[in-house]
Amino acid sequence: MRQLARRQDTSPSMLEGLLRRLRELASGESSTGGLRETLEDLLEEEDSGPGAEQFTPEERELVLNALSFGELRVDDVMVPRADIRAIEINTGLDDVVAAMREAGHSRLLVFRDRLDDVVGLVHIKDLLPFWGDGGDFALSAVMRQVPVVPPSMRVLDLLLEMRKSHAHMVAVVDEFGGTDGLVTVEDLVVEILGEIHDEHAPDEPPQLVHRADGSIEADGRVDLEDLEEQLGQTLLDGDERDEVDTLGGLIFTLVDRVPDIGESVHHPVGLTFHILDADPRRIKRVRIEIVDPEERQPRRLAGELLGPGD
Repeated sequence: MRQLARRQDTSPSMLEGLLRRLRELASGESSTGGLRETLEDLLEEEDSGPGAEQFTPEERELVLNALSFGELRVDDVMVPRADIRAIEINTGLDDVVAAMREAGHSRLLVFRDRLDDVVGLVHIKDLLPFWGDGGDFALSAVMRQVPVVPPSMRVLDLLLEMRKSHAHMVAVVDEFGGTDGLVTVEDLVVEILGEIHDEHAPDEPPQLVHRADGSIEADGRVDLEDLEEQLGQTLLDGDERDEVDTLGGLIFTLVDRVPDIGESVHHPVGLTFHILDADPRRIKRVRIEIVDPEERQPRRLAGELLGPGD
């Protein structure tokens, strides 16, 4: 009873606030917008109000992720074409097993002749009947159908379709029939729950690592906006901004090609990107140093760029 009394002494809870806003929406008296805006406003009030302790940061992030989920498109969450692991339809059993082992995936897309001609997918369970005796194995006979969706499709619609069709993977195809990427159920879940560590997947290095000498080692796929926030610099403007999402894309834009390992690329704001790892198609790992534009001498990434106030 004492616990109930204490609760009555506190300010109205988020639930009470939500019920009040819903009544306003139903009666047409609300001027704050729709239900989504109402929930977002309430969460902001919870951040600074006397009842802020009612939600943990993790709970608040979960609700905000769920609210923004419906605004995402397939091309916002898909695995890009360059990262797709797939096998040709005439691949033998041993090579299929080896490909799955190397990729660390239980499902692989199956294509005919080239990746733009996706014909299905194969699950590791489909291989079990042939374990130890692959003489009668034919990938075309065991592969499953894979749904095809456009990159502009809403993620919420995709999730509903995957639930209805019991599909765990879809291929993303552009208007010309080329393969843009793929999406799995796990990719969609991550958008709401955040990154989930796979106990069977090898540990990957973090996307951004601050070194003792003041430089930053970064994954080529690091989000460009996240990098700009870290550096306190705008790295790309104009129409190109809409076409580039990652550090690798930024460097490609600067030199109009994929640079070689060991090559250094200068940015006009006073940065030098040292290519640590790359292949003919993409940039994998980069070391970032700030450079004096006049002297072209490296100096530490500190103070005005990475200081506590930024």
